[in-house]
Amino acid sequence: MDSAAEDVLAYMHFPAAHRAKLHCTNPIERLNGEIKRLTDRAGAILLEQSDDWATQRSRDMTLEPIGAVSDTPHVSLSAVTA
Repeated sequence: MDSAAEDVLAYMHFPAAHRAKLHCTNPIERLNGEIKRLTDRAGAILLEQSDDWATQRSRDMTLEPIGAVSDTPHVSLSAVTA
């Protein structure tokens, strides 16, 4: 502990008005909370968009029109696992 005293007390070389902000983690915690909130929101928006695309694709694109223009008589899609 004695050998680390200079490193531990290095913040004392800053002006007194800055010392309180140096050892406080509230701004970092606030930033992390905001990042988490925005990430959760972005994830929800992407999930909703994915659901919309999934329902639209099945409604707008079917295999029958593809089969009509295809050289192969049998058209099938492999199962997609989520």
